[in-house]
Amino acid sequence: MKEKLSQYKHVLLLLYFPFYLTAFFFLEKFGPDKIHIIDCAFDQYIPFVEVFIVPYLLWFAYLLAAGLYFMFYEKESFVRMMCFGMIGMTIFILVSWLYPNGLELRPETFARDNIFVRLTQFVYSMDTATNVLPSIHVFNSVGICITIRYSEKLRDKKWVQNGALILTILIILSTMFVKQHSVVDVLLALLLSYISYELVFEGWAVKIWNSMEEMKYKYQKKARRRSGCLEK
Repeated sequence: MKEKLSQYKHVLLLLYFPFYLTAFFFLEKFGPDKIHIIDCAFDQYIPFVEVFIVPYLLWFAYLLAAGLYFMFYEKESFVRMMCFGMIGMTIFILVSWLYPNGLELRPETFARDNIFVRLTQFVYSMDTATNVLPSIHVFNSVGICITIRYSEKLRDKKWVQNGALILTILIILSTMFVKQHSVVDVLLALLLSYISYELVFEGWAVKIWNSMEEMKYKYQKKARRRSGCLEK
């Protein structure tokens, strides 16, 4: 039994989600009345294209499928993906708390009435236009794509690699074409993705920790020498 539990202790990282969801819904419900509107000149040149609601909604399946696969088949990749995600989502919560923000980009009327418009209206009704900076849709999609790139079992499967890249690009574009995010949200999410990538996948966190440990060791050694515990 203990052996089984030790094999799946990485699953405990999922306990982060109750914290994240509680914080998110609290901010959504009890956020201040005055918010900072996020927009830029480029937003005005991006049209509303309702068909992009499909890749926007596919994000949920993308997140679930990647999470289940890595959780059961690649433990190390799962831990990396979760650490990547927790960095961005925690920063998102802090930004939403310290800098309440929102959008005024959603169309008030629609030129057409079809299944894609109705799906978009459903998303609008379920998700407010507040707390959008940076885009978690963009951030987590990039995190999944990077995890797949680094996956030992998937790195040689070109169709998986290419499919993940295409889907990630479509999801990023969808956030702007369905007017769920500003270009500002997307660019800051990409910047945050790069920082998280360097920390989690390129070993910055390990390097920083090792440097701190080395400095600590040198300081303790000097302190012992000063106290006469070590010969000079």
